[in-house]
Amino acid sequence: MKIAVVHDWFNDIGGAEKVVREILLCYPDADVFSLIDYYDDAKRENYLLGKRSQTSFIQLIPFSKNLYRFLFPLFPKAIESLDLSAYDVIISSSSSVAKGIQKKKSQLHICYCHSPVRYAWDLRQDYLSVMKNAFSRSLFNYFLNKLQKWDLKSNERVDVFIANSQNVKQRIQNNYNRDAVVIYPPVDVYAFDMTSDKENYYFTVSRLVAYKKTEQIVKAFANFPHLKLIVAGDGPNKRKIQKIAGSNVEILGYLPTEVLREKIKHAKAFIANANEDFGITVVEAQSCGTPIIVPNLGGYKETVNEKVGRFFEKQTVGDIEKAISDFESEHKHYKEEDFMTNVKPFDKKRFHNEFTSFVEKTSKEFFNT
Repeated sequence: MKIAVVHDWFNDIGGAEKVVREILLCYPDADVFSLIDYYDDAKRENYLLGKRSQTSFIQLIPFSKNLYRFLFPLFPKAIESLDLSAYDVIISSSSSVAKGIQKKKSQLHICYCHSPVRYAWDLRQDYLSVMKNAFSRSLFNYFLNKLQKWDLKSNERVDVFIANSQNVKQRIQNNYNRDAVVIYPPVDVYAFDMTSDKENYYFTVSRLVAYKKTEQIVKAFANFPHLKLIVAGDGPNKRKIQKIAGSNVEILGYLPTEVLREKIKHAKAFIANANEDFGITVVEAQSCGTPIIVPNLGGYKETVNEKVGRFFEKQTVGDIEKAISDFESEHKHYKEEDFMTNVKPFDKKRFHNEFTSFVEKTSKEFFNT
């Protein structure tokens, strides 16, 4: 079978891009498509196995590298402009519009869905809240309504959905009225060294975008000047976070994989504040024996328990402050075996087996009917 892999964009590095890498390791002969591809040679080698994506017309827009998110009204036309007619199987890795790729009835389209378009559905208000005036919010809301209508209609182009968690499976059901099979994302749990040698800092890493709510974490640490927070990751909110960060908060930006692993491994705790679809980094942190502090929301309910960390209820500065204070005062001893028991179900070898078996089974059923 001739296989195409379609991803929304290749610009930043996150959990979705780690999934694409493992899909390509399953199907190394697949061709890759995306709206844009701005990876440097190192990222391309690591995440795309050296492949270069076939991109849409958005790649030709001069400012698309840094401001592509503002071009979302063009995303539907852009993804539909990509020609995949030569392929038997289309595998889309989608948290935006990749699942809306055009296909023929004779082609099988399997969508690995990280989430229905967050800014058009569940997290719309989080995105609109950063708009500075009523006109901007109204204009964005207008285009988000159009995107939502297109998204609802175009999901019919997907033959089979795979959800990355029970959380996303429910979102697919709620938004599209479609069923999905759950295959958890791949996490290289054995690439991390388990250690109890922790240093005196908290750590967080993510794309620095509105819905990750890293800003609230930084604000919470303002009331703990004796505690250190290290923030890694890049994104449009980086400058805003730098402005509010106190002297006890260090903003590192993008970190190479090996440096990132060392920072996670030696942190006294990993803290996050998003309503995650799944949350690969939280599983990676547990693979180092690093305790977790996260909101009791979304995919975290499937990846975290009281043996490996603690939950806080709301994504507010006050709730984060309480969680930090409780963590500091309890002096809990965390066991390596509890971390390993919790992360084993997410191992990348398990993903390879489940994913390839599902694609093979679905392909046989599709092409034999």
